[in-house]
Amino acid sequence: MSHDALRLARIAERAAARAGAFLLTARAPEAAQWTTKGHHDFVTEVDRTAERLIADDLVSAEPGSRILGEEFSPVGVDLAGLVWVVDPLDGTANYLHGYPWWSVSIAASIDGNLVAGTVFNVPAHQHHTAWLGGGAWSGGVRLSVSAVRDASRALLGTGFPFKALDHLPRYLEILHAVIPLTSGVRRAGSAALDLAGVAQGHFDAFWEMQLAPWDIAAGIVLIREAGGIVTDLNGAPAEIRQTGLVAGNLWMHEWMMEQLHEKR
Repeated sequence: MSHDALRLARIAERAAARAGAFLLTARAPEAAQWTTKGHHDFVTEVDRTAERLIADDLVSAEPGSRILGEEFSPVGVDLAGLVWVVDPLDGTANYLHGYPWWSVSIAASIDGNLVAGTVFNVPAHQHHTAWLGGGAWSGGVRLSVSAVRDASRALLGTGFPFKALDHLPRYLEILHAVIPLTSGVRRAGSAALDLAGVAQGHFDAFWEMQLAPWDIAAGIVLIREAGGIVTDLNGAPAEIRQTGLVAGNLWMHEWMMEQLHEKR
């Protein structure tokens, strides 16, 4: 079966828009209704319903495709063929607390290779979409990573290792090192939007110690198509797996990798 990357990107956009509309109109559950999946990791029926809506739309548009998703993901999913990598609500804690910084993230993978992705900033109603060879776009604006080369002028994005606290000591060492050397570090709570921020040039670099496949898949496509680099913590190209991540333009990615290796 032949798949056009642009077509897959548009399918993902439509599915994200539908899920976003549902999330905006749904009533956020009270704290007593939150289910704990892991340490500081919550899920509600809202997340599950959003993922069902997305799965229905994607599989209807591409029969035979499969879903690798945060709420319904099998362990060790086979990446052969067309697989959609889905986070129905990235920034769940923000959403549940009424903090307007959360997103829907959907990527398309063919035989393990990412070919399209969209990150939908739902509160801002802003789509960030990319496809292989087609660039990265927000609306009609083509995205490009920043051209900043001087760390003292750089703004970094990050995420705290709040689920995997064994990473916290090393993370704090890195944070302690980079804060005095840069113009600032931000943590807003949606990794998908942080990666979209790198693609937009808002962040000059980004790092996080551990992320799930659905957190990063669409963002990887966005950054690469915007001219940036995204790797694991060892510098290998980022893949669809649980991993740490470093992203940025050529110069700031290299600088960020130096900071990580100095703190090992």
